[in-house]
Amino acid sequence: MALPDFLIAGVPKAGTTALHAALARHPGLYLSPVKEPKFFLSDGPPPKHGGPGDIQTYQEHVWRRADYERLFAGAPAGALTGEATPFYLHDLAAQRRIRELVPDVRIILLLRDPVDRAHSNWQHLWTAGLEPEADFVAAMRREPERVAAGWAAFWHYAGLGRYGSQVRHLFELFDRDQVLILRYRDLRETPAEALDRVCAFLGVATGVIDVVPQANVNFSVADTPVNGALRFLLRNGGRIGHRYPVWLRKTFRGPLLTALHRERGRRPRLTVAQRAAVLPGFIEEIRLLEEVTGVSYDDWTQLTTHTAQIVK
Repeated sequence: MALPDFLIAGVPKAGTTALHAALARHPGLYLSPVKEPKFFLSDGPPPKHGGPGDIQTYQEHVWRRADYERLFAGAPAGALTGEATPFYLHDLAAQRRIRELVPDVRIILLLRDPVDRAHSNWQHLWTAGLEPEADFVAAMRREPERVAAGWAAFWHYAGLGRYGSQVRHLFELFDRDQVLILRYRDLRETPAEALDRVCAFLGVATGVIDVVPQANVNFSVADTPVNGALRFLLRNGGRIGHRYPVWLRKTFRGPLLTALHRERGRRPRLTVAQRAAVLPGFIEEIRLLEEVTGVSYDDWTQLTTHTAQIVK
C-alpha cells in the first residue's frame, strides 16, 4: 500500500508549509505533491456547504483512497513518504481515522502561541478578501455562530488553538514516541536544529537540510470603501463559485485579488489590548497542554513578550 509513513498534522499558520518544503529537499524523504490532501478529514466526500470559499476548498480534497495512494506512488525506493495537512490535530475524528488506517505512522506537530496563531489565521482570510470582520477580536467573538453554521475549520480561530485537549486525545490513540512536538519559533529561530530533530525522529540522515523556505508570508491591505466593495465581491464569489468551472472562477477572482492587493503594507501587529481580550480563553488549554506533555508553555500566557505579566 502506498500510504504515508509520517504526517505533519498540525497546526495551521505555524510553519507547516515551510516544513513541508524543507523536508521535500531531503533525499530520504518523499512529500506528496499535493501539500494538503486532507484525506483523513472526511469519511467519504467532504461537505457541500460552509463559509466563504469553503466549498471550493472542499472540492480540492483528495478523499478517495486510490487517489490518495497515488500521491505517494512516485516515491523512490527506500524513501519515507509523508504529507502535511495541519487540520488533522484539530479534528478528533481524523485522528481516529489515522489510527485505523496507519497505526504505525509518525506524527509531527508544529505548535504556535494560540493567540498569535489565531491572529495570523484571521489576517490570512482578511487579506484573501474572505473575512468580513476588520477587527480581530470581533471575528473571534463570531466563531460560535460560524461553527454552528458549518464553516470550515480554518475559520475556527479559537478551536484550532485548543492544543491541550487535542494532544491529549492524540496520546490516547498513539504511543508518545510516535509524536514529535515542535514550536513554531524553533523552526524560525533555529531552523537547522529543528530540521535535525525532525530527521532524527523520522530515522533519516541529519545535517542534510538546514534551511526553511519562507512560505505564506502575510501582508496588510487597507480597509477602504473600494476594498470593502472588492471584499464583498470576493466573499460572494466564494459562496457561489463552486457552481462554475475552475478556469472561470480564476478568471474573475484573479483581477479582484490583484485590485485588493494593489497597495500592500506591513502586517498589522497584534496589540496588547487584543491579546488581553482573547488570551483568557486559551489559558485552560495551555495548562492542559503542559500537564499532558510535561513541557512549560508559560511564555504563551504573557500579555506581551517584554513583560512578566501573566494571565492566570
